[in-house]
Amino acid sequence: MSYLAGRAIADITGEIAECGMLGYGMKFQQAEGLHLRLRARAFAFYDGRQRLMLVVCDLPLIFGDMVTAVLSRLPEGYGEANVMITGTHTHCGPAGYTGHALYNTVCGGFRPKTFNAIADGIVAAATRAHADLAPAQLSLGHGELRDASVNRSRRAFDRNPAGDRAFFPGAIDPQVTVLRIFRAGRLAGAITWFATHNTSMTNRNRLVTGDNKGYAAYHWERLVEGVDYLDGEPGFVAAFPQTNAGDMSPNLGLEPGLGPTADQFENTRIIGVRQYEAAIAAGATPIEGPLDARLTHVDLGDVVVRPEFTGDGRPHRTSHPHPGAASFAGALVDGPAFKGLRPGKNPVFDAVSRYLVYPLSPRLRDAQAPKGLTLPTRLLQRVRNLVAERGPIQLLRIGPLYLVGIPGEVTIVAGLRLRRVVAGVTGADLANVLVAGYSNGYLHYTTTPEEYTAQEYEGGSTLFGRWQLPALCQTVDGLARAMRDGSPAERGVPEPPPARRLAKPIITNDLALTGREFGDLLSARRDGNRVTARFVAAHPGNDLRRGGTFVEVERLVDDAWTRVADDGDWSTRFYWARSTGASSGASSTATVIWDIPDGMAPGRYRIRYHGDTIAGPFSGATDPFDV
Repeated sequence: MSYLAGRAIADITGEIAECGMLGYGMKFQQAEGLHLRLRARAFAFYDGRQRLMLVVCDLPLIFGDMVTAVLSRLPEGYGEANVMITGTHTHCGPAGYTGHALYNTVCGGFRPKTFNAIADGIVAAATRAHADLAPAQLSLGHGELRDASVNRSRRAFDRNPAGDRAFFPGAIDPQVTVLRIFRAGRLAGAITWFATHNTSMTNRNRLVTGDNKGYAAYHWERLVEGVDYLDGEPGFVAAFPQTNAGDMSPNLGLEPGLGPTADQFENTRIIGVRQYEAAIAAGATPIEGPLDARLTHVDLGDVVVRPEFTGDGRPHRTSHPHPGAASFAGALVDGPAFKGLRPGKNPVFDAVSRYLVYPLSPRLRDAQAPKGLTLPTRLLQRVRNLVAERGPIQLLRIGPLYLVGIPGEVTIVAGLRLRRVVAGVTGADLANVLVAGYSNGYLHYTTTPEEYTAQEYEGGSTLFGRWQLPALCQTVDGLARAMRDGSPAERGVPEPPPARRLAKPIITNDLALTGREFGDLLSARRDGNRVTARFVAAHPGNDLRRGGTFVEVERLVDDAWTRVADDGDWSTRFYWARSTGASSGASSTATVIWDIPDGMAPGRYRIRYHGDTIAGPFSGATDPFDV
């Protein structure tokens, strides 16, 4: 069978200053600049009958209202069933791009600038990938990576049956799966699935970044293949999407920012490089076979789960979403949350639930016990629409590869059970069935019923209760049977769009420092291989420069300045700060750091800063210096 395949990259970086960052859920983590631009990497496939689109986004989470906005703007032939929009789950991206209130607490509400930047970028990537369709050969390969993840919830993992534990001897999922795209015999794209949280950068970081998976893609594209993100014509696209990463952490030292080193930036680079190296080491077996897609929307708060999926021979029912006390404790290995709460037992909440709440509702007890319930979620859902309750469950097929799209974070054993369902129905090789977590929406965590009873962070965040995974297995079983039999899947009822409570606008009444002009150089120094320059700045929110840059490092070549790095490069860091600390009408400064890479060509260099006021763009530059 012959395929057409296309690929493309687009910038989806939202606000990088005075905007809360999504992932860790800590209000103190407000963005103050940029380290690595966020990208959408899109891959279009066509087999003469069926189209598929996979878009991998350097985003903390994917939300249904964003997906809806994007789908309405895609070329004809692409819809909710055959488009998968998935996130790498960086915890250092801007918040505010959904209407669901829980995820906007760190940024004060819905932020149109960030939403539009993300939506426009995803649409641009997908549209370009469709236009890029050309004859291609696909290959699939597998490998293993054992030094880029650790189980952060071992107490819960150990409650699983021995057979499940034996499948993961190190309590991690080491499988690396690579789908390669060749055109005219040349490698044109690669998609590498591997399970590890995108949390090498800690909640103390204030720079927007794609974290370890963003770096893995950057390393392969920019440093190995020489892609220039600003020229709009990438010759190669590499994406590193997630699988079942719910309990997988890159912090090998079992503490935030620890492992393999004590430097969060270096950890991000190392874990990214290890994923890249595992990808290039994986095999490449040519594949053929049809493309196919199924999707259904499920109300996870009200699923009757049949006995064959519950594990105890009896039917059970899920419940409306309820976060547990453990969910507010945070995942200690990646970043603690609220003091006074902890994974496991929380005596006050546990006792109130056991003796006061559960006796009043046997159904709630069956679904949610032993979770220590916290918020009155039914009331808050009606008043504020905190979280989604309906989610799209998807199954895509690319030849022998099956992708189970789950709108949330799935632990490795929960993922194994979902994979076994699809493999059992379709006859696929288990290694070729992957859970694509963080896809098309967000419904928080999914643990096994056994893991759920431990009420670690992941179990406390399994909102719909102990039977949530069996409900998903039942749903995925239906999709797999429909795909196998060539029959349609029931669409179900989608989540209604949430109301958007706008954040208070940032006032960007910029003032230059007294006696200075915008873009003026305030200071410049060099310490070894690090150059630091400080400029009179304007607020980055005036123009997000999507598809552009706030920073350029230039080299003098034949009497002309040539760009060698920008704010999307690992070697640069861009910091912005108000000079006075005032909330409005303040002057500000931009600090640019360039760490001169090893092997940089000798010559004359300079650093340029580009900014924007309401009156228009401006630039500033350092004096030339020698490298």
